[in-house]
Amino acid sequence: MPPTFTLQQIASAVEGRLIGDGSLRITRLAHPADILGAGDLALAMEASLLPLLKDSKAAAAIVCGEESDSAFLENRIIVTRPRLAMALVTALFAEPVVVKSGIHPSAVIEEGATVGKNAAIGAQVYIGANATIGDNAVLHPQCYIGPNATIGANALIYPGVRIGAGTRIGDRATIHFNASIGADGFSFVTPQTGSVEAAKAGRGGEVTAQNTSLLRIASLAPVILGNDVEIGANTSIDRGTILSTRIGNGTKIDNQVQIGHNVSVGDNCMICGRVGIAGSAKIGDRVVLGGAVGVADHVMIGDDAIVMAMSGVAGNVGKRAIVGGLPATSRERMMENLFNLGRLKQFFKKIEQLAEKMETLEKLSKND
Repeated sequence: MPPTFTLQQIASAVEGRLIGDGSLRITRLAHPADILGAGDLALAMEASLLPLLKDSKAAAAIVCGEESDSAFLENRIIVTRPRLAMALVTALFAEPVVVKSGIHPSAVIEEGATVGKNAAIGAQVYIGANATIGDNAVLHPQCYIGPNATIGANALIYPGVRIGAGTRIGDRATIHFNASIGADGFSFVTPQTGSVEAAKAGRGGEVTAQNTSLLRIASLAPVILGNDVEIGANTSIDRGTILSTRIGNGTKIDNQVQIGHNVSVGDNCMICGRVGIAGSAKIGDRVVLGGAVGVADHVMIGDDAIVMAMSGVAGNVGKRAIVGGLPATSRERMMENLFNLGRLKQFFKKIEQLAEKMETLEKLSKND
C-alpha cells in the first residue's frame, strides 16, 4: 500500500508552518497541474505555480513565502527553502523496491565470502571469493561483486551493477543500475616515443611519431568509496594504477560519468551527468562539476570550486573559484569573452566601412 500521512505529520517533517486542518490524510504528492483527487498534496513552492491552486481539488498545498500568497487553498504548509522541503517530503513518500531478506536460491556465493546480518541478496547475484557484504545491505538481482570486494552496511546496490575485485564501498552507499566500479583504467604506453609524447614535447603542428603498438599498464590499486556516496546509472569509476581511485564521504555522482584511474574526489562533491575526469586529477571537497564538464589529467580543483556546465578544465582551479568555458576561465572573463564575441559582427562591419573609405582616399590621392 502507498504511504499516507496527515498534513500535520508532513508539516513537521518539512519543518513548515501549518495553516488549516492538520488531520487531513494525504495519499499522493502532485504537481498543481496534475491533481487527481482530494487526497493530493499540491507542491506549489514556485510563484509561477500559485495561480494553479485557484479552484484546485487538492486537499492542501505546500507553498513558499507569505501566507497571503497562497490564500487559494484553506489548508497549506508554508516553507522557506523549497528544495529542502522537496527533499524531505519526497523522502516520506518514497517506496523502495523490496528485495526479500536473506540469500536467493539462485545467488552464487563463493568460498570465503561473508554476508552480514539481515542482508538481502537478490536473484542471480554473484559474490566472489572472500568478498564481504555488510549488515542490512541490499543487493538487487544480477549484481556482480568481485573477489575480496567489501560492501558496507546498509548499502543499496541496484540491478546490473558490476563491482570489481578488491573494491571497497562504504556504509550507506547507493549505486544505481549498470554502474561499473573497479574496471581497469585506460592506461597504455608505446615501446618507443609515441605520437602524443612527441606532440607534447614538440612545438610543430604535425604528428612526428607513430603508435606502432600499445602496451597495457596494469591497474593494481582498487577503487575506494567513502560513506554515504551515491553513484548514478551507467557511471564508470576505474581502478588506480598504483594509487587507489578514491571518492570521498557524501559525494553524489550523476549518470554516465567517467572517472579515470588514480582520480581523487573529495567529500560532499556533486558531479553532474556526462562529466569526464581524466586520470590522476584531484578534486577537492564540496566541488560542483556541472553537466558535461571535462577535466584534464593531473589537474587540481580546489575546495568549494564550481565548474559551469560544458566547460573544459585544462589547468588548475583555485579554492572557491567559479569557472566556465573552453578552456575554463573565471566566470567574469568567460562572460566578457562571450559579450565580445557578440560584438564582433558590428566590428567587422565597421572595418569594412573603414577599408572602403581608405580605398576611396587612395584613389583620390592617386588622381591628385
